[in-house]
Parts: sequence; C-alpha cells; structure tokens
Amino acid sequence: MSAVRSNSASSCPVLTTFQKECATPSKFLRNVADAIAEDMRAGLAVEGGGDLKMLLTYVDDLPSGVQLGGMKERVIATKSETISIPQELKTGTSEELFGFIASKLANFVANENIPVRFRLEQGRKREIGFAFSFPVNQTSIDSGTVINWCKGFTVSGMDGKNVVACLNEAMEAHGLDMRVSALVNDTVGTLAGARYWDEDVMMGVIIGTGTNACYVDQENAIPKLQSISSSGTTIINTEWAGFSKILPRTIFDQEMDEASVNRGEHLYEKMISGMHLGEIGRRVLLQMCESSHLFGQSVPVKLSIPFSLSTMNLCKMQEDKTDDLLIVGSILNKVLEVEANLEARMSVSQVCDTIVKRGGRLAGAGIVAILEKIEKDTKRLSSGQRTVVAMDGGLYENHPLFRQYMQDAVFELLDDTFASLIAFEHTKDVSGIGAALLAATNSIY
Repeated sequence: MSAVRSNSASSCPVLTTFQKECATPSKFLRNVADAIAEDMRAGLAVEGGGDLKMLLTYVDDLPSGVQLGGMKERVIATKSETISIPQELKTGTSEELFGFIASKLANFVANENIPVRFRLEQGRKREIGFAFSFPVNQTSIDSGTVINWCKGFTVSGMDGKNVVACLNEAMEAHGLDMRVSALVNDTVGTLAGARYWDEDVMMGVIIGTGTNACYVDQENAIPKLQSISSSGTTIINTEWAGFSKILPRTIFDQEMDEASVNRGEHLYEKMISGMHLGEIGRRVLLQMCESSHLFGQSVPVKLSIPFSLSTMNLCKMQEDKTDDLLIVGSILNKVLEVEANLEARMSVSQVCDTIVKRGGRLAGAGIVAILEKIEKDTKRLSSGQRTVVAMDGGLYENHPLFRQYMQDAVFELLDDTFASLIAFEHTKDVSGIGAALLAATNSIY
C-alpha cells in the first residue's frame, strides 16, 4: 500500500515540490538545532539578542517540599473546569478579558467544598498561581507586562499594565478575596508541576494550539542575570515560537504568515503548532485542486475558506492506516463535502504526513538544542543521570505519529548513550497544579 501511495505523488507536481521543500534530513535538523542553540546563547547574553527571548521567570526554587497534604499525601485532590474564552474577547479590551476570567473563577469558587483542615485563618487572603500562556516581561514572581499577544489574541489596553494587577483588580471587583502570588507561563507551570513528582524533570514543553519550551538553567550560565538566585538555578522561558532562521518554509507557509494577525512573527510555531498545521494543509490541497484537479474539475467551496481544515482532522487523515483510506474519505466528505477516489485520498494522506512529519521533526530539533545546553552546563547525561522532558498540549497528546516523529528526531541527533537517558513524560493539564505549587512556594504567609 505504501508503494501505491508513494507513486501517486509523482502525478502531482504541487505535492512533489511540497514534499521536497519540507524535507528535514538529519544534517538539516542538526543545523536547525545549532541555530536555535545560537539564538539561546544570544538571548541569554542580552535582552533582545536573538529570536528566542529567553525570559527570566523568577522561579528560582522549584516546589519539592510543599506540604499540601504531607509528604505521603502530596496533592490530595484536584478539581478543574475547562472554560473556553469567547472569540470576541480575544480581540477585546483587557478589562473585558480579565473580567471574564474573574467571573468564571468566582463561579468556580462558589461551588467549592473546602475541607475544614484547608480553610484559611482569619484575615488571610487565598493565594493563587496564574498560568498565563503569553510572552511576559517579568520583574518578579508576581508581576510582569505582556510583550506581545499570540494564538489569535490581540487584546487592547495592556500597554505597560501589570498582568497580575489586572487580574487582582478584576477579582476584587467580583468579590473574590484572593491575590496572585505567582505569575507563570503555562510551560513553566508544566515543568514545576512535573518536577514536584519527578526531580529529574529539567524541561517543560507544550505543543498544542501554540508551542513553547522552558528549562532549568544554572544562574552562573546566564550573562544577563544580574542577581544571584538562592538555589543557583532558575527557569528560563525560551519563547521558542519566535525562532525564524533556516526553517524549511514553502510558499504555503509564506502565504499563511502573510494572512496572519502577527505577520512575520512566530514562524517556528507556525510550522509546529495545532493552530496552523491544518491551514497549511488546506492551502496545499487548494492549489492541488486548482492545478491538478485533485477532486475533479471543480474546487470544493469549503476548501477556499481559511481554517476550514482543522489540525485535528489533518492528523486523523495522516494516521489512517486502512487499505482504502476510509477515514480520509470520510473526513473529506464531512468537512469539504467532496467524494474523493482512492488516488486522491492517497495524495491527501501524503500531504498530511508531510506536514506532520516536518512539524514533529522541527520540534525535536528544538528539544535537542535545549538538552545540549543543559548538558553543557551540568554534565548530567555524561555522569549517567536521567533527564526528563515534561510534555503537554493537545497536538502532542492526541496524535501519536506526531509524537513519534518528534522523538525519533531527538534520538537521531543525540549520541546513543545520551539518548538512552532521555525520557519523555506526558504531564496532562499539570500547568495549573504547577502554578498553584509555585504560589504556595512564594506565599507571603
């Protein structure tokens, strides 16, 4: 079956060219990893030194002795609720966004049933950790200003405003007797939460709607860090989404970027994350329809609608291993309202695989760059010490072939001995717990 699928590509010049331009052989991936590593060094030397912002997080002490339920009980119980932010708030004002967050938090708190042993003493405010998945210039663990919005957000009225103050004010307006004691990037929360259970966790990576990575660095290896942390280590938020050098960009990537709200920015993220992979696929299929009549003489109307093909559906089609690609056919029919013959389904499958493979392998190169930075400063792997990468995000969690491509790239670039000491742990939805643990670690009481 794979031979038939391979042969079908040769009949479509658009697909053949796309596959060639998306190729990520080992030598090319090594160059990507080295370029990311160079940007990391530049960003650690001086603010704005490279594409990667390498932000200080002021998380110098990772939670390990937090006695939420005693050393044996650890985190006794968690309760969570998922709330989607309405589209209009993503482009609204800061007051509207934080007011919405505070109102939902107030509803959540109203339905809590807190055991007596965890109730606060009179006069104490509840302290919370705020996992905030946007680049922030932090000046302390509980203050920072937004550098730029991403993931489709363009909230107005945030210039120079402290993110923590915005939420604190909104909570007060909704009658919540709470304060934020830790502002953390969601990737930092993932690392902190995972580290609470496994002291070998040295990196946190999220690959979902967007993507980012953070890691534990040695304070004496950060030239721009003026103060000395008490523990000798600190978490660096790389903001690797902004990497832009030597990427295998095609005309479809360029056109998608031109149409985006953050044109020219977050180019690495636009090749890796769940917000963008489906749209790249849609654009490729549209050109294949226009130039090679992929689905017959007419172009499906829905294929001309931006973001009509989701990354979830693209990945499902890529994962279809049935002989006649029934899943591919079903998704094409449901989403694009087309009937595709087997040859067309095979071509679509190859488009999807090309996009997923490129994204996974590029993510792997970024992970290698960070692992090698950690190794250079700590010699963990050289001494036989295990190093864990805590992973989260819907794209990573739900699509095993993306995971496989990513991990294969990591092990391909690392020395075999080092590779055997690297472990990937899926730490689902742990960023909130990590933020709460950091709030406890940095409590004023």
